[in-house]
Amino acid sequence: MKSIGIVRNIDELGRIVIPKELRNKMDMHEGSSVEIFAQDNNICIRRYYAGCHFCGNGEGLVEFKEKLICRSCLDELSAK
Repeated sequence: MKSIGIVRNIDELGRIVIPKELRNKMDMHEGSSVEIFAQDNNICIRRYYAGCHFCGNGEGLVEFKEKLICRSCLDELSAK
């Protein structure tokens, strides 16, 4: 994980603001769902997709380069 030098304080309700530059880079907009989890000694926040990144299918998902992709789309990508 690379540090980008942005520091934010947690407010009295436990909230932080994700800098606009990062939201834009991660394609996060108002109303976007995020997943929050602990990994080692870090708190991680990433875009949440309930289904396949390409078609939205929620079954048979595998993670590929931090994206959820269904077997059908993965097969289609492999064929190209």
